Amino acid sequence: MNTVTRPRILVVGAGFAGVECVRRLERKLAPGDAEITLVTPISYQLYLPLLPQVASGVLSPQTIAMSLRRSTKYRTRIIPGGAIGVDLKAKVCVIRNITGRILDEPYDYIVLSPGSVTRTFDIPGLTDHAFGMKTLAEAAYIRDHVIAQLDLADASEDPAERASRLQFVVVGGGYAGTETAACLQRLTHAAVERYPRLDPGLIKWHLIDIAPKLMPELGGKLGRSAQEILTRRGIEISLGVSIAKAGPTEVTFTDGRVVPTHTLIWTAGVVASPLIATLGAETVRGRLAVTADMCLPGEDGVFALGDAAAVPDDAKGVEGAVCPPTAQHAVRQGRQVADNVIATLTGRPLRPYHHKDLGLVVDLGGTDAVSKPLGVELRGLPAQVAARGYHWSALRTNVAKTKVMTSWLLNSIAGDDFVRTGFQARQPAKLRDFEYTDVYLTPEQVRAHVEEAGLAVR
Repeated sequence: MNTVTRPRILVVGAGFAGVECVRRLERKLAPGDAEITLVTPISYQLYLPLLPQVASGVLSPQTIAMSLRRSTKYRTRIIPGGAIGVDLKAKVCVIRNITGRILDEPYDYIVLSPGSVTRTFDIPGLTDHAFGMKTLAEAAYIRDHVIAQLDLADASEDPAERASRLQFVVVGGGYAGTETAACLQRLTHAAVERYPRLDPGLIKWHLIDIAPKLMPELGGKLGRSAQEILTRRGIEISLGVSIAKAGPTEVTFTDGRVVPTHTLIWTAGVVASPLIATLGAETVRGRLAVTADMCLPGEDGVFALGDAAAVPDDAKGVEGAVCPPTAQHAVRQGRQVADNVIATLTGRPLRPYHHKDLGLVVDLGGTDAVSKPLGVELRGLPAQVAARGYHWSALRTNVAKTKVMTSWLLNSIAGDDFVRTGFQARQPAKLRDFEYTDVYLTPEQVRAHVEEAGLAVR
């Protein structure tokens, strides 16, 4: 193939699925075989499972952000922006770059891996007053915020203000919420020793979830073990409870309790990227309905995977089962989609995705952890070794592995300096300010834009 006729492969999203797909395409295709383009607002792959450790200061933000530009051997063109609409008929992706400019990117094959966004509900004040835990910026911002509450409580002469600044609420009893509450509680517990004017008994962490069990995916025994560990550390866990409304200085629970607090962290699940709704295609609980080989039915050259796609989970042997939105599935799906794209280019048959879940790990900080690798239930130090060993091995680059291991060792020996970077000196930023979910187009707007640009198929 020459450079004029080589097919254009567009990958949307630089999460686990998108990056793994791009890297495999680069390894298996010669430069003249195809033109590969990646659309992402950030030029790094974020290792999401370790965000709570960034928020708590165990790791610095750069340790879990693996640059896509570090190696000169990679040839993929990166467009710095987010896809806000796709016209499947015209084969055009509408992109809003980081300056706000709208671009139209034509493609021959598209791989949709835009990931997910924080799931919110119509709760008064939620998006105005809650923090999320989905991006690197949010994790770094929450760390600043929590330390700022200790500083402000220490400086306050008002007992009511002091008490409210030392109460923290985390909503979501899944992995993200449980690890966030656990890691940040350790941060405040260690930091309060540096504030002699503060009563450690005033620091209270609340972890709430509408579900009847904490992390039900772990099973009853391990879920109870995690709950016992957190309760022993002073975290108040309320199940069957959610948020009725949120304000700047207090949160009302659905059971009627009013908790004075300046810190509400919302981690109650995720939903597929709003980009999926712009396609006007069939969905399963908001995720794009695809075949076992991760193709969009009825569309030529359209693949979808990761959090945004309902990929059939053949390994479970249960009809209608779909793969959970986890990193281990996303990585393996990325490799399989790359192989299927190449198979499409060369006229070979596509292979369905099949992968048995390797298990779950939950790092609660220190030597506290619960893990279930390959179905084996672990607690305490063995579980912590399994959890950190899994995360360390899953990091994509040796540079990232070295940074993370060094940070773990330094933190275990030297502890934390509880330094704020100064975010709180500027206008506060909450959940609605980080994920930009209001920029996506409707299917009608996408079609109108493409027609106006003269790219529509008649």
